[in-house]
Amino acid sequence: MNSSKWATSLACCMSLTTMAQSKLDSVQHVREIVVVSRPAMREVVPSQKLNGELLEQLNTHSVADALRYFSGIQLKDYGGVGGIKTVNIRSMGTHHLGISYDGIQLGNAQNGQIDLGQFSLDNVEEITLYNGQKSAIFQPASDFGNAGAIYIRTKEPEFEGSGIANPRQQDGRRQQDGRQQQDGRRQQRWRFKAQYGSSDMFRFSTLWEQKISETLSSSVSAGFLTASGKYKFRYERRYPNGETAWDTTAVRQNGDIHAERIEVNLFGRLNQGGWQMKGYLYNSARGIPGAIVNNVWRRGERQQDLNTFVQAAYNKNIGEGFSTRWLAKYAYYNTHYVNKDSTQLPVDNRYKQQELYFSTANVLELLPNWSASLSYDFKWNKLNADIYNFAFPTRLSNLVSLATAVDYKHLKAQGSILATFINDKTHRKVGDNHSLTTAYNTSHSLSKLTPALFVNLYPFRGSFFSMRAYVKKSFRMPTFNDLYYTDMGNANLVPESALQYDAGFALNKHFTEGLIRHAEMHFDTYYNTVHDKIVAYPKGQQFRWTMLNLGKVHIKGIDVEAEADFKIGKDLIATTRAQYTYQDARDVTDPSTSYYKHQIPYIPWHSGSVIVGLNYKNWNLNYSFIYAGERYDEQENIIYNHMEPWYTSDLSLIYRFHWQNTLWKAQLDVNNLLGQDYEVIVNYPMPGRNYTLTLSVEI
Repeated sequence: MNSSKWATSLACCMSLTTMAQSKLDSVQHVREIVVVSRPAMREVVPSQKLNGELLEQLNTHSVADALRYFSGIQLKDYGGVGGIKTVNIRSMGTHHLGISYDGIQLGNAQNGQIDLGQFSLDNVEEITLYNGQKSAIFQPASDFGNAGAIYIRTKEPEFEGSGIANPRQQDGRRQQDGRQQQDGRRQQRWRFKAQYGSSDMFRFSTLWEQKISETLSSSVSAGFLTASGKYKFRYERRYPNGETAWDTTAVRQNGDIHAERIEVNLFGRLNQGGWQMKGYLYNSARGIPGAIVNNVWRRGERQQDLNTFVQAAYNKNIGEGFSTRWLAKYAYYNTHYVNKDSTQLPVDNRYKQQELYFSTANVLELLPNWSASLSYDFKWNKLNADIYNFAFPTRLSNLVSLATAVDYKHLKAQGSILATFINDKTHRKVGDNHSLTTAYNTSHSLSKLTPALFVNLYPFRGSFFSMRAYVKKSFRMPTFNDLYYTDMGNANLVPESALQYDAGFALNKHFTEGLIRHAEMHFDTYYNTVHDKIVAYPKGQQFRWTMLNLGKVHIKGIDVEAEADFKIGKDLIATTRAQYTYQDARDVTDPSTSYYKHQIPYIPWHSGSVIVGLNYKNWNLNYSFIYAGERYDEQENIIYNHMEPWYTSDLSLIYRFHWQNTLWKAQLDVNNLLGQDYEVIVNYPMPGRNYTLTLSVEI
């Protein structure tokens, strides 16, 4: 079936869902059904959300898995449990997407990529996606500089009847489990979860929540993962005439992983404020199976990662109209990459990356409907490696933002300007480890101003219909690897700049009676231009890339998201969701090239998803469908580089019950139900039909 037929099918599915909510933020509970949509507050920047129990119902085990259901997102998945997983927003690239964990951005100055497969959902309460930027001016300066933003929020302990009940949690998390709220004398809560699945995967995690005092609580989340990474696949063979064939069933090798994770949180409540401290550690050792080229299916690449960070956040309302926020973070990343493949150059390198971050944001209410903010961020990044003639780069970043917001009658608007000052220094050395001599030092500075304006109109009384538009300018610096890596860095790279235009509307309606209880629809059309676009192409190895400035890219797109919730009888609740994305992303750099006005690599013209959920008493059944249309894996859109569409169907069945004064939950997930052979990235075959069985207990 071609992509146009699949696009038609997706459009039909969205029609059947009735015009519903794009923000995947409703929560379906088992006995006491609580459906919480996006807050009634008027957002100037629309968001997409996944939270609560829905994250578990969608066969999602990592943040990367969940993001597949957001419109405008493309996921690069290299396959298997331990395969690298990165996201791209509206064809603008991974580096234009800011990812924040409890309000502070995750960073990787070395390659700019955040492997979202490393972040478990075991302690995640909510994932939110904003196109443009967050719908608030009270945020760090760095948050104003992204083309899009993802916010990951961990669970905060709540104990009914105590002073530390979390006011942000409105989803009735205790009721969703079908349990009565405990009185205020309860001091702690435990949850254990064990998973076993295909590829010899075993995952165990635990979450401990402790009430320390009326204003202080803590949580500890820990887990480990082990898997062989082996799965059967069929190799895609391409012929010069464009025909493809799937032949030779083989077993994926060198995809094993062993990983441990621990996260410690401390939450404090203050009068008109609060604070949070977090410590995070992720340690993994995994094989990198590599690309399948010329019938070579085994690779000798191994990678070890030790990622740690500590961070703190403080918020305080002072008086009636002034609020302040202070953030701090220190991160240390240690990567050990080994390649013993006899067909390639042997490699055994270590990379040590450090980051120090400080931020303050302050907002003042000038008038009842008018506020302004001033934010400042400081960031220090350093990268060391045991590589001959390495650059040893250091980057200092200073960011200052001014923003204002107006909310008056039928208008809500938000404007900002961000000033960015960056200074890079390198310190190259030559010689062996015993007699290093300095070759030369370099220094390079950069400054940029990037404005943004967002407007949302509500022409009618209430918020059931709104129109919105925004324009925003942003840029991203080349990473350390882009500029300085010995065999693939390009010191001549220039910063990549982007200009975004967006216009759309939203319909939102709640019903107190009848079959439909909530319906919502969002429509956005956008036009983005990217100048001096930096593109990384793998050299048959996930850790090695070749970098180039693609030049100029024009991106036109449409995002449509819909959702509807139905109450069928007394105990049956049905939820339907669908999203469709159209993207036309063309390289318009040089008319003389053979790929002028061709679609850029790995961007499908059509993509989307459909989700259908049924809740009946203690049972939940969830079906999800994900589709990515035809695309090309190289700059030239010729038949040899053509990639066929792919789609997957996933099924999840959940049953909850009580035993011995504890809550038990059993869950069976079947992924790629139809067993489709497909590749997200060329020469990286994805698993066929696979299974996961989960058993959890909460005490």
